[in-house]
Amino acid sequence: MRVLLSAYACEPDMGSEPGVGWNWVRQISRFHEVWVITRANNRQPIEKALAKNPVPRAHWVYFDLPRWASFWKIGQRGVRAYYHLWQLGAYFAARKLHREVRFDLCHHVTFVNYWMPSFLALMPVPFVWGPVGGGESAPRTFWRSFCFRGKVYEVLRHLARSLGQLGPFVRLTARQAALAFATTQETQRRLNGLGCRRVSVLSEAGLRSEEINDLGRIPPRRRGPLRVLTLGRLLHWKGFDLGLRAFALFKQRFPSSEYWIVGDGPERSRLQKLAGTLGLADGVTFWGALPRPAALERLAECDGLLHPSLHDSGGWVCLEAMAAGRPVICLDLGGPALQVTEESGIKVPALSPEQAVRDLADALQKLASDPELRGRLSYGARKRVEEHFNWDKKGLFMAKLYEELPTGQEGMSATVFAQRS
Repeated sequence: MRVLLSAYACEPDMGSEPGVGWNWVRQISRFHEVWVITRANNRQPIEKALAKNPVPRAHWVYFDLPRWASFWKIGQRGVRAYYHLWQLGAYFAARKLHREVRFDLCHHVTFVNYWMPSFLALMPVPFVWGPVGGGESAPRTFWRSFCFRGKVYEVLRHLARSLGQLGPFVRLTARQAALAFATTQETQRRLNGLGCRRVSVLSEAGLRSEEINDLGRIPPRRRGPLRVLTLGRLLHWKGFDLGLRAFALFKQRFPSSEYWIVGDGPERSRLQKLAGTLGLADGVTFWGALPRPAALERLAECDGLLHPSLHDSGGWVCLEAMAAGRPVICLDLGGPALQVTEESGIKVPALSPEQAVRDLADALQKLASDPELRGRLSYGARKRVEEHFNWDKKGLFMAKLYEELPTGQEGMSATVFAQRS
């Protein structure tokens, strides 16, 4: 098949959105001929990667807006306005290319955002949307624990999302999609509300086979008191304050335990102050931001990952921890809740900050007091990643769905690939 891919963010050897775009290109081109529309500033890293590892069935179309339009993209605040304009320009480039190539279908893969449109939905071929996320929200009961800046962020995020959903082109994108993928069930409900005819849950996150194998070689930690790790940007919605409070409760019974925090961000000083207030100076280590190899070294020295994020649609760090055989303790929210099962970690409800802290502390106690449980969860975590979050298997899954689209869109069965348990 001849497939047109829209990948605004697409860069090799990267995580998050750029890595999503790049991995979908590699996977879909295993089975079909792919034309990729992406930004011109991605060209250098893409061509450098292709010189080492060619992707023969991928054809690259580097498109950017005229220089005069660059004023829309001033730092992060202008990205969304620029992205809307880029999507519109990419549509006209795609329409021109379609007259030459005659595509069988179009697929939007990045940005992974459900409340921003993709004008490829206007193309006269079946349109696949996603996976897209962004429908996850921090429960309102947790807002009172946020700093003022965090509360303002949540209000503005909710407002931007609400306005985006009202946009006619977002609704057009949803209604034109022959098949849409949502990163979580929360986003799935929002896509249904926008008029999507067929929505499945498919995580945006995945690991390459090489990464899974490398992480799988990390041996279990067999000695010493329980040591858990948190890794990510120190933002209010990551819930690291919940992690600190839970660790303080847990440490009362296991005083030799340790909590390592890897990452940096605007919440760091607030979290360090909280750690001091809770009397955790001898049990908590703030490592700051580390390069990925160093961060993985810290992970190898820990027994599990504590990831109390409140609205995370992806959660790559959870997958890396699971591939390394480290059980994950998380809230039953967003992407991590899709990734973690009873066989691979511990999920706790998110009803209120107080309840979440108690349940997270209980989960830490289970890991500390039951080495056999840690062993079972370690095995289950590795198995879960290999079976459901291996990019090679995600690519095969998508290729099969592609083959059903042109011959019978109405009768197609949209199977959930990594279903929430």
